[in-house]
Amino acid sequence: MTSENVKALARELGFELAGVASARPTVEALFYPEWLEQGFAAEMEYLKGRRGEMRADPRSLLPSAQSVICVGLVYNTGVPYSTDVECGDRGWISRYAGGEDYHDILKQKLHQLVERLHEEAGPFDYKVCVDTSPLLERAYAHRAGLGWIGQNSCLINQQLGSWVFLGEVLTSLELESDQPAPFRCGSCTRCIDACPTDAIVPTGRTGGPAYALNSNRCISYWNIELRGPIPEQNRAEAGAHLFGCDICQDVCPWNRSAAVTDFPGFQPSNDLPSLMELAALTKEEFNERFKHTPIERARYSGFLRNVAVAMGNSGEEKFLDRLRILTESADPIVREHAEWAIGKLEKRVDDSEKPNSRERF
Repeated sequence: MTSENVKALARELGFELAGVASARPTVEALFYPEWLEQGFAAEMEYLKGRRGEMRADPRSLLPSAQSVICVGLVYNTGVPYSTDVECGDRGWISRYAGGEDYHDILKQKLHQLVERLHEEAGPFDYKVCVDTSPLLERAYAHRAGLGWIGQNSCLINQQLGSWVFLGEVLTSLELESDQPAPFRCGSCTRCIDACPTDAIVPTGRTGGPAYALNSNRCISYWNIELRGPIPEQNRAEAGAHLFGCDICQDVCPWNRSAAVTDFPGFQPSNDLPSLMELAALTKEEFNERFKHTPIERARYSGFLRNVAVAMGNSGEEKFLDRLRILTESADPIVREHAEWAIGKLEKRVDDSEKPNSRERF
């Protein structure tokens, strides 16, 4: 079994990208503890402690690992970028969350790859990983030649762009490693300049990444991972984003001609949803509508929190009655954000009714 055989089998299964890296620690593993020490993981405890330490070496997941087979699956469906859309009375859901849960799709395809490899190479040790495993997957994808880690911390492929799901197979097979992809962001800072919350921060390092993501400032962290209230001073910056944020990828020059997939599982079923409709969902309706999608992760109360914030940022007075209903929610987080949204919309109404100086004289 050679690396070329492995990559050919991966492409036969529909992966647009495939490569091999050595199952050894990477340079990024040296920076990761520093990233944690600076508090950039915010309240994401699963990134810290023992699971954080395990990311230093893939052999903590599979002691016999010799190689990391890295694959990429395009999920871009060609819907407009968030930077080109006026949401109005609708919300924005991140491109990756528009279709079915990618974890299930990737794991199924990766297990199919393992079955094919077993047919060709016989028995070997392996572990299938998606992004829930404590593995620095972008670092290994870079080493495997799939792309480089951009200023925005996303993996970018020169031909396909950055709308790519990553998956890995740790294996005891000793395979020839590919060459790392060269860094091609250059001096471009469009993602950094476009981020409305300044979440992409300089590290000050000369050896290692020049920029890092501060999760405390990231819209995606607020509306997906954060279980408590979104910081009040940041709610206006969240805009219409209900789940995730694509701005730093939408403005990336490498995504101007990004690859598009026709894979059925990734076709969007929740792009630009009606805020009024979402605010009226019961918990049962939420679970039914978003089951087997990434949006489940926000949970019902977290999603209603996000909807309330988007309503407040919309400027649409028609949402006031629905928001008043949300202030009667049993969940204090939902109530708090609905009250904030009402206050913001009512202030907008008051300001619009005040006569300007020309009208007074």
